[in-house]
Amino acid sequence: MFDVNLPAYPYKIRQVEGKREIFDPLRRRYVALTPEEWVRQHFVHYLITEKGYPKGRLVNEAVINLNGQQRRCDSLLYDESLTPLVIVEYKAPTITINQAVFEQIAAYNWVLRAKYLIVSNGMKHYCCALDYERHTVQFIENIPAYHEL
Repeated sequence: MFDVNLPAYPYKIRQVEGKREIFDPLRRRYVALTPEEWVRQHFVHYLITEKGYPKGRLVNEAVINLNGQQRRCDSLLYDESLTPLVIVEYKAPTITINQAVFEQIAAYNWVLRAKYLIVSNGMKHYCCALDYERHTVQFIENIPAYHEL
């Protein structure tokens, strides 16, 4: 697969009918191993092991209703009251993170109103904090630890 700018971890990969799958501990099943999924699994592992995000509050492929259509957030972290706190959007390492990617996650946030948005292609990671009272967006240099959220 691709090199990523994230810590390595002991992932589980299998081959089924000629297709590779990776185990997703949040969904508790094997899923198709795409470049985006490779980034997701590494990033989720990073959030849990390095940043202290509670595994029980993280969801992969969270379904939301956006303008009457079902959409899926790549990863979503809920706070202790099960309010969306962080939305994460992943792209393959070959995809440049651009304005369209930020517009995609902003559209999800129109519904969810999370306090933090994270975008990663496995090589570059961007995080911003949203202040709804002041109507501001602040980019944060490093992904915050859970206790900093």
